[in-house]
This record gives sequence, C-alpha cells and structure tokens, in this order.
Amino acid sequence: PALIASLSMLQTLMLAALSVAREREQGTFDQLLVTPLTPLQILIGKAVPSILVGLIQSTIIFLIILFWFQIPMSGSVWLLYLGLLMFTVASVGIGLSISAVSLTMQQAMLYTFMLVMPLMLLSGLLTPVGNMPKVLQIATYVNPLRFGIDLVRRVYLEGAGFGDVAFNFVPLLGVAVITLPLAAWLFRHRLA
Repeated sequence: PALIASLSMLQTLMLAALSVAREREQGTFDQLLVTPLTPLQILIGKAVPSILVGLIQSTIIFLIILFWFQIPMSGSVWLLYLGLLMFTVASVGIGLSISAVSLTMQQAMLYTFMLVMPLMLLSGLLTPVGNMPKVLQIATYVNPLRFGIDLVRRVYLEGAGFGDVAFNFVPLLGVAVITLPLAAWLFRHRLA
C-alpha cells in the first residue's frame, strides 16, 4: 500500500516540474505572463492536470493492490482519497516550485531527480523513521512522502479514522501552503 503514495509522487513531481520549464524553454511562458491571467490562475492551470494525473495513478495502483494482489482494505476509501488529494497537492507544489526556478526541461529533470532520492530515503518506505538518527527524523517533517505513506498505510491496513491520521494532514497542508504561493511568486518574478 505504501507504493500508492510513492509511485504517484514520482509521476506527479516530474509532470509538475516539467510543465512550466517546457513553456519557458519554448518561449511561450512569457506570453502567459502578459495575458490578463493572474499568477494564481496560471498556477491553478498548471496544478490541476498534475493533481488529476496523480490521483488517477494512485487509483490504478490502488486497484492493482486491491484486486490483483487481493490485499483487503480496512479503512475508508473517502479518507484515503482525501489524504491522497492533500498529498498530491503538496507534491505538485514542490514540482511547480522546481519548475519555476528551472530555465530548461533538463534542469527541471535534474532538480527533480536530485530531490526524489532523499525524499524516498527519508520517507519511511524502506527504513522506519523511528530508526533514523534524530537529525534525519527532524528533516522528515518537510517531506510530504513521509506523511503520505503513513496515512495510506494506516488507513488501508489498520482502518484508521480521521482522528487517528489528522496529524498527517498538518505537514502536508504546511508544504502546500508554502510551496504553491512560492511557485506563484516565482512565476511572476523569475523571468529568463
């Protein structure tokens, strides 16, 4: 079940990171900036497709786990998707911030690959967060994948309710609240 969040983040982060970088490389991003659209509207236009792709990919992985591997789900599907939505929004915020600072698609891909490995290693997917040194445990608080994996595992396998996983939403919301406005600001102020 942890792969629902992990694999979704890989695709979502890369797709979001390449979205603005591609337009900037082709020269069409400057045309977007001179339209009557606000940076918030541009941000929403770039974020929504990535969020939808992330949720569709999560759904495919969820269905494979449920029907192919026949791992029964103990919790609420609605809570799982609420958590996945929040997790995907946080991931897209990181991807759009990467895209906003990248001048080319190659830079965006390189930045994404450089970021994905630490995010995976510090997520708790391979090594429990509690077994990591204290410094790394503190560093995991800015990693949305840590909270996405914890939320999916607890809802899917343990049948946890909203009260049990509510603390996972706070860091995800924090990452989204910081990275999405940062990306919008960078769209307007960081011109090639």
